[in-house]
Amino acid sequence: MKITDVSSRIKLNNGIEMPYLGLGVYNSKVGFEAEQAITSALECGYRLIDTASFYGNEESVGKAVRECQIPRNEIFITTKVWNDDLGYDATLRAFDLSMQKLGLDILDLYLIHWPYKNKFADAWKALEKLYAEGRIRAIGVSNFYDFHLEEIIANSNIVPAVNQIQFHPYYNRQALVDYCANKGIQIQAWSPLMQGRELMDEPVLIKIASNYNKSVAQIILRWNLQKGIATIPKSSNPERIKQNSRIFDFELSTKDIDLIDALNCGKFVGPDTLEFCK
Repeated sequence: MKITDVSSRIKLNNGIEMPYLGLGVYNSKVGFEAEQAITSALECGYRLIDTASFYGNEESVGKAVRECQIPRNEIFITTKVWNDDLGYDATLRAFDLSMQKLGLDILDLYLIHWPYKNKFADAWKALEKLYAEGRIRAIGVSNFYDFHLEEIIANSNIVPAVNQIQFHPYYNRQALVDYCANKGIQIQAWSPLMQGRELMDEPVLIKIASNYNKSVAQIILRWNLQKGIATIPKSSNPERIKQNSRIFDFELSTKDIDLIDALNCGKFVGPDTLEFCK
Protein backbone atom coordinates (compact mmCIF):
# COMPACT_ATOMS: atom_id res chain seq x y z
CA MET A 1 0.00 0.00 0.00
CA LYS A 2 1.39 3.38 -0.97
CA ILE A 3 1.91 5.84 1.87
CA THR A 4 1.32 9.35 0.58
CA ASP A 5 0.07 11.44 3.53
CA VAL A 6 -0.57 11.44 7.26
CA SER A 7 -3.90 9.65 6.83
CA SER A 8 -2.46 6.72 4.83
CA ARG A 9 -2.90 3.23 6.24
CA ILE A 10 -1.10 -0.08 5.95
CA LYS A 11 -2.88 -3.42 5.75
CA LEU A 12 -2.03 -5.84 8.54
CA ASN A 13 -1.88 -9.60 8.10
CA ASN A 14 -5.54 -10.02 9.11
CA GLY A 15 -6.76 -7.41 6.62
CA ILE A 16 -7.23 -4.62 9.16
CA GLU A 17 -5.83 -1.25 8.06
CA MET A 18 -3.63 0.60 10.56
CA PRO A 19 -2.51 4.23 10.13
CA TYR A 20 1.14 4.41 9.15
CA LEU A 21 1.95 7.35 11.45
CA GLY A 22 0.79 7.61 15.04
CA LEU A 23 1.34 9.56 18.23
CA GLY A 24 3.01 7.81 21.15
CA VAL A 25 2.03 9.10 24.60
CA TYR A 26 4.69 7.46 26.77
CA ASN A 27 5.57 9.88 29.61
CA SER A 28 2.77 12.27 28.62
CA LYS A 29 1.31 13.50 31.90
CA VAL A 30 -2.26 12.58 32.73
CA GLY A 31 -4.70 15.38 32.03
CA PHE A 32 -3.91 18.52 30.07
CA GLU A 33 -0.51 17.53 28.65
CA ALA A 34 -1.64 14.19 27.23
CA GLU A 35 -5.01 15.52 26.09
CA GLN A 36 -3.47 18.56 24.36
CA ALA A 37 -0.93 16.37 22.57
CA ILE A 38 -3.63 14.01 21.31
CA THR A 39 -5.89 16.88 20.26
CA SER A 40 -3.01 18.53 18.39
CA ALA A 41 -2.15 15.26 16.65
CA LEU A 42 -5.73 14.61 15.59
CA GLU A 43 -6.04 18.17 14.26
CA CYS A 44 -2.91 17.53 12.14
CA GLY A 45 -4.46 14.41 10.66
CA TYR A 46 -2.95 11.70 12.85
CA ARG A 47 -5.37 8.85 13.35
CA LEU A 48 -3.39 6.46 15.57
CA ILE A 49 -2.85 6.97 19.30
CA ASP A 50 -0.55 4.54 21.12
CA THR A 51 -0.74 4.12 24.89
CA ALA A 52 -0.25 1.33 27.45
CA SER A 53 -1.55 0.43 30.87
CA PHE A 54 1.96 1.10 32.23
CA TYR A 55 1.86 4.70 30.96
CA GLY A 56 -0.97 5.53 33.35
CA ASN A 57 -2.72 7.83 30.88
CA GLU A 58 -5.36 5.62 29.26
CA GLU A 59 -8.12 7.77 30.78
CA SER A 60 -6.66 10.88 29.13
CA VAL A 61 -6.49 9.10 25.77
CA GLY A 62 -10.13 8.08 26.06
CA LYS A 63 -11.24 11.55 27.07
CA ALA A 64 -9.39 13.27 24.22
CA VAL A 65 -10.77 10.82 21.66
CA ARG A 66 -14.33 11.22 22.94
CA GLU A 67 -14.12 15.01 22.83
CA CYS A 68 -12.47 15.40 19.41
CA GLN A 69 -15.70 15.00 17.39
CA ILE A 70 -13.94 12.67 14.94
CA PRO A 71 -15.89 9.44 14.33
CA ARG A 72 -14.54 6.64 16.50
CA ASN A 73 -14.09 4.31 13.53
CA GLU A 74 -11.58 6.74 12.02
CA ILE A 75 -9.26 6.61 15.04
CA PHE A 76 -6.99 3.64 15.72
CA ILE A 77 -6.17 3.09 19.39
CA THR A 78 -3.46 0.79 20.72
CA THR A 79 -2.80 -0.18 24.31
CA LYS A 80 -0.65 -2.86 25.93
CA VAL A 81 -0.80 -5.36 28.77
CA TRP A 82 1.93 -4.88 31.38
CA ASN A 83 4.30 -7.52 32.74
CA ASP A 84 2.50 -7.93 36.08
CA ASP A 85 -0.68 -8.91 34.24
CA LEU A 86 0.74 -11.60 31.97
CA GLY A 87 -1.17 -14.88 32.24
CA TYR A 88 -4.49 -16.00 30.84
CA ASP A 89 -6.94 -14.78 33.51
CA ALA A 90 -4.79 -11.84 34.57
CA THR A 91 -4.52 -10.59 30.98
CA LEU A 92 -8.31 -10.82 30.52
CA ARG A 93 -8.79 -8.75 33.67
CA ALA A 94 -6.15 -6.23 32.59
CA PHE A 95 -7.86 -5.83 29.23
CA ASP A 96 -11.21 -5.13 30.89
CA LEU A 97 -9.59 -2.50 33.12
CA SER A 98 -7.87 -0.81 30.16
CA MET A 99 -11.14 -0.72 28.24
CA GLN A 100 -12.89 0.79 31.25
CA LYS A 101 -10.24 3.51 31.50
CA LEU A 102 -10.30 4.18 27.75
CA GLY A 103 -14.10 4.13 27.68
CA LEU A 104 -14.16 1.85 24.63
CA ASP A 105 -16.22 -1.11 23.52
CA ILE A 106 -13.73 -2.32 20.91
CA LEU A 107 -9.95 -1.84 20.84
CA ASP A 108 -8.07 -1.58 17.57
CA LEU A 109 -4.78 -3.18 18.64
CA TYR A 110 -3.74 -4.90 21.86
CA LEU A 111 -0.08 -5.73 22.45
CA ILE A 112 1.87 -7.78 24.98
CA HIS A 113 4.22 -5.05 26.20
CA TRP A 114 7.30 -7.24 26.90
CA PRO A 115 8.13 -10.96 26.61
CA TYR A 116 8.55 -10.91 30.37
CA LYS A 117 10.01 -14.04 32.03
CA ASN A 118 8.54 -16.22 29.29
CA LYS A 119 5.04 -15.61 30.70
CA PHE A 120 3.66 -14.44 27.38
CA ALA A 121 2.28 -17.76 26.05
CA ASP A 122 -0.80 -17.76 28.28
CA ALA A 123 -1.25 -14.04 27.74
CA TRP A 124 -1.28 -14.64 23.98
CA LYS A 125 -4.06 -17.22 24.42
CA ALA A 126 -6.07 -14.54 26.22
CA LEU A 127 -5.49 -12.13 23.33
CA GLU A 128 -6.64 -14.80 20.89
CA LYS A 129 -9.85 -15.24 22.92
CA LEU A 130 -10.54 -11.50 22.94
CA TYR A 131 -9.86 -11.32 19.21
CA ALA A 132 -12.23 -14.24 18.52
CA GLU A 133 -14.92 -12.49 20.55
CA GLY A 134 -14.55 -9.35 18.42
CA ARG A 135 -13.34 -7.18 21.28
CA ILE A 136 -10.02 -6.46 19.55
CA ARG A 137 -9.53 -5.83 15.85
CA ALA A 138 -5.88 -6.93 15.80
CA ILE A 139 -3.39 -8.41 18.27
CA GLY A 140 0.36 -8.20 18.47
CA VAL A 141 3.45 -7.85 20.62
CA SER A 142 6.09 -5.35 21.63
CA ASN A 143 9.83 -5.79 22.20
CA PHE A 144 9.82 -9.39 20.96
CA TYR A 145 12.81 -11.08 19.35
CA ASP A 146 12.47 -13.66 16.58
CA PHE A 147 12.71 -16.60 18.99
CA HIS A 148 9.85 -15.18 21.09
CA LEU A 149 7.77 -14.85 17.93
CA GLU A 150 8.67 -18.39 16.89
CA GLU A 151 7.26 -19.69 20.16
CA ILE A 152 3.96 -17.89 19.60
CA ILE A 153 3.69 -18.97 15.97
CA ALA A 154 4.45 -22.60 16.81
CA ASN A 155 1.87 -22.80 19.60
CA SER A 156 -1.08 -20.67 18.49
CA ASN A 157 -3.50 -20.06 15.68
CA ILE A 158 -2.76 -16.41 15.04
CA VAL A 159 0.48 -14.81 13.85
CA PRO A 160 1.01 -11.43 15.58
CA ALA A 161 -0.09 -8.57 13.36
CA VAL A 162 2.47 -6.12 14.79
CA ASN A 163 5.79 -6.22 16.60
CA GLN A 164 6.43 -2.82 18.13
CA ILE A 165 10.16 -2.40 18.73
CA GLN A 166 12.76 0.26 19.40
CA PHE A 167 14.03 1.25 15.97
CA HIS A 168 16.13 4.23 14.95
CA PRO A 169 19.33 4.95 12.97
CA TYR A 170 21.62 3.82 15.81
CA TYR A 171 19.61 0.61 16.33
CA ASN A 172 18.06 -0.53 13.06
CA ARG A 173 17.77 -4.27 13.84
CA GLN A 174 17.74 -5.34 10.22
CA ALA A 175 17.76 -9.09 10.95
CA LEU A 176 14.61 -8.80 13.09
CA VAL A 177 12.98 -6.50 10.54
CA ASP A 178 13.67 -9.05 7.80
CA TYR A 179 12.36 -11.91 9.92
CA CYS A 180 9.09 -10.10 10.64
CA ALA A 181 8.65 -9.15 6.99
CA ASN A 182 9.03 -12.81 6.06
CA LYS A 183 6.32 -13.77 8.59
CA GLY A 184 3.93 -10.98 7.59
CA ILE A 185 4.38 -9.13 10.90
CA GLN A 186 4.37 -5.34 10.63
CA ILE A 187 7.20 -3.60 12.47
CA GLN A 188 6.20 -0.42 14.28
CA ALA A 189 8.94 1.79 15.69
CA TRP A 190 8.78 3.15 19.20
CA SER A 191 11.34 5.78 20.13
CA PRO A 192 12.18 6.41 16.45
CA LEU A 193 13.93 9.64 17.51
CA MET A 194 15.76 7.99 20.42
CA GLN A 195 14.19 10.09 23.19
CA GLY A 196 16.77 12.86 23.23
CA ARG A 197 19.32 15.06 21.53
CA GLU A 198 21.89 12.44 20.55
CA LEU A 199 20.43 11.65 17.12
CA MET A 200 19.49 15.28 16.57
CA ASP A 201 23.21 16.16 16.86
CA GLU A 202 24.42 13.41 14.52
CA PRO A 203 26.53 15.12 11.77
CA VAL A 204 25.45 12.71 9.02
CA LEU A 205 21.79 13.39 9.74
CA ILE A 206 22.34 17.14 10.04
CA LYS A 207 23.99 17.21 6.60
CA ILE A 208 21.22 15.14 4.98
CA ALA A 209 18.55 17.32 6.61
CA SER A 210 20.24 20.45 5.26
CA ASN A 211 20.25 19.00 1.74
CA TYR A 212 16.49 18.45 1.85
CA ASN A 213 15.66 21.59 3.84
CA LYS A 214 14.07 19.40 6.51
CA SER A 215 14.65 18.79 10.21
CA VAL A 216 16.69 15.82 11.43
CA ALA A 217 13.50 14.37 12.94
CA GLN A 218 11.74 14.57 9.58
CA ILE A 219 14.67 12.83 7.89
CA ILE A 220 14.59 10.00 10.43
CA LEU A 221 10.83 9.54 10.13
CA ARG A 222 11.05 9.58 6.33
CA TRP A 223 13.77 6.92 6.57
CA ASN A 224 11.34 4.83 8.64
CA LEU A 225 8.70 5.22 5.96
CA GLN A 226 10.96 4.23 3.09
CA LYS A 227 12.08 1.14 5.00
CA GLY A 228 8.46 0.05 5.48
CA ILE A 229 8.45 0.74 9.21
CA ALA A 230 5.29 2.17 10.78
CA THR A 231 6.20 4.76 13.39
CA ILE A 232 4.85 6.44 16.53
CA PRO A 233 7.04 9.41 17.50
CA LYS A 234 6.26 10.78 20.95
CA SER A 235 5.88 14.49 21.57
CA SER A 236 3.80 16.78 23.75
CA ASN A 237 4.76 19.86 21.73
CA PRO A 238 2.02 20.82 19.21
CA GLU A 239 4.53 22.33 16.77
CA ARG A 240 6.76 19.25 16.81
CA ILE A 241 3.73 17.01 16.40
CA LYS A 242 2.82 18.98 13.29
CA GLN A 243 6.39 18.96 11.99
CA ASN A 244 6.66 15.18 12.47
CA SER A 245 3.69 14.72 10.15
CA ARG A 246 5.31 16.64 7.29
CA ILE A 247 7.35 13.81 5.81
CA PHE A 248 5.31 13.01 2.71
CA ASP A 249 6.46 15.74 0.33
CA PHE A 250 10.01 14.50 -0.30
CA GLU A 251 11.90 11.25 -0.85
CA LEU A 252 15.32 10.22 0.40
CA SER A 253 17.77 8.99 -2.23
CA THR A 254 19.11 5.44 -2.09
CA LYS A 255 22.51 6.90 -1.20
CA ASP A 256 21.07 8.76 1.79
CA ILE A 257 19.16 5.68 2.94
CA ASP A 258 22.46 3.78 2.87
CA LEU A 259 24.22 6.54 4.81
CA ILE A 260 21.56 6.41 7.52
CA ASP A 261 21.64 2.61 7.60
CA ALA A 262 25.41 2.78 8.15
CA LEU A 263 24.89 4.71 11.42
CA ASN A 264 23.71 1.50 13.09
CA CYS A 265 25.91 0.83 16.12
CA GLY A 266 23.64 -1.13 18.45
CA LYS A 267 23.04 1.84 20.75
CA PHE A 268 19.58 1.93 22.34
CA VAL A 269 17.63 3.64 25.13
CA GLY A 270 15.69 2.01 27.93
CA PRO A 271 15.97 -1.58 29.12
CA ASP A 272 17.62 -4.40 27.25
CA THR A 273 14.86 -6.90 26.45
CA LEU A 274 17.07 -9.93 27.08
CA GLU A 275 18.12 -8.67 30.53
CA PHE A 276 14.81 -7.09 31.51
CA CYS A 277 12.69 -10.12 30.62
CA LYS A 278 14.84 -13.06 31.72
